[in-house]
Amino acid sequence: MLSRRFAIAAVPAALLASRAHAADSFQAFVAGVYAEALSAGIRRPVLDAAFAGVAPNQKVIDRDRKQVEFTMTWAQYRARVINDKRIADGRAAVAANRALFAAVESRFHVVPATISGIWGLESSFGADSGSYRVVEALATLAWEGRRAAFFRSELIAALHILNNGDIDPAHMTGSYAGAMGQPQFMPTSFMRLAVDFDGDGRRDIWNSKADVLGSIANYLARSGWRAGEPWGQAVTAPPGVPAQGRDVRRPLSEWARLGVSPAGGRWAAGGDMPSALIAPDGPGNETFLVFNNFAAIRRYNPSDFYAIAVGLIGDWSFA
Repeated sequence: MLSRRFAIAAVPAALLASRAHAADSFQAFVAGVYAEALSAGIRRPVLDAAFAGVAPNQKVIDRDRKQVEFTMTWAQYRARVINDKRIADGRAAVAANRALFAAVESRFHVVPATISGIWGLESSFGADSGSYRVVEALATLAWEGRRAAFFRSELIAALHILNNGDIDPAHMTGSYAGAMGQPQFMPTSFMRLAVDFDGDGRRDIWNSKADVLGSIANYLARSGWRAGEPWGQAVTAPPGVPAQGRDVRRPLSEWARLGVSPAGGRWAAGGDMPSALIAPDGPGNETFLVFNNFAAIRRYNPSDFYAIAVGLIGDWSFA
């Protein structure tokens, strides 16, 4: 076995210099953020606790650099995110929290099924909300530089959250990109949209189901959710009726006149409701009519696949 002295000597000098430079660069970056945060009114003890032990996280950088262009088909995505376990877990979560869902709906006028769909898709109903330290992940990405301005602003927002006392640094965990807690809010979204639904003085989207569900509902309500309207539904369409995408909307009655029919046997909305026909994998595959609230879900995540999956998971969780 090599002694520690020989092991160090075996590392190329250029690599040691590069690592030392990176460490110095990161510490200089943190010092700059520290000064900016102080000037923004964040208390020094909060900053000291937030940055204690923080270092560049190579796993975060690797995850960020390995992002690939989204090339899955709807069928592949559907199989990946909608399965028997997730639906069963959703039904169990709904059954255990019916009174809470009802209270959240009463305040925000957002249907519980869609709240459940987002909760399930973002964190498997709270079972998996990410274990990365948010301050370290955001500091790493802001320093590394691919989207420096975006992640620096998110880092400052995270420090404000700590300063407000909603969570402590050790428990502020999330994804490698800094999405936090069970709803996977970025810090700036948390600042705008998280709510203290249980009334304990903290917006705890990590541990409080009341705050989790209330915050998701508030996000949707602030994104234009229309009470009493569905998100969409599965349909069948004749071969001669093209699915033109979410931006081409017609009254539901017109789609019905063209031969589009509900897959479940009845329409989810009235005949005059504006709706769009979408077939994510093209003609001859699964097809949906989507309504105004589909756009509200897409403001949470701007993906048709995501919004459809949220709708289906929510509907089946409440079936």
